[in-house]
Amino acid sequence: MILLPDPWWPQALLAAIVLGDALISLRPPAFIRDCLDGVGFPRDWWWTLIVIKLFAAAGLICGIWLPGVGFAANVGVVGYFVCAAASHVRARFLGTAFWINCLGMLVLAAGALLLSYLPR
Repeated sequence: MILLPDPWWPQALLAAIVLGDALISLRPPAFIRDCLDGVGFPRDWWWTLIVIKLFAAAGLICGIWLPGVGFAANVGVVGYFVCAAASHVRARFLGTAFWINCLGMLVLAAGALLLSYLPR
């Protein structure tokens, strides 16, 4: 059974990055606006992504001490970026934002999951 991350620091690093992403999304810079517009995500719904990222960061941090919570949060972050990648492919918006931001975050989230929770 998966209880607590070992090591814990990949979860803390991912939480800090996801929190930073949520905070800059409050007043999104051009590359985030271009990305969300490029995949056709409605502007009226942009706020939901901020809420999702804030809950994800909180879950990752709480999961350092609460058994199972971090694993669930990390799986959720991986799922979020899988959906983001699928949106990029569906919209054929496959520029730099897709390769660096979207897939980069997917690799980071998957790496944190494997590093912290893969049985040794």
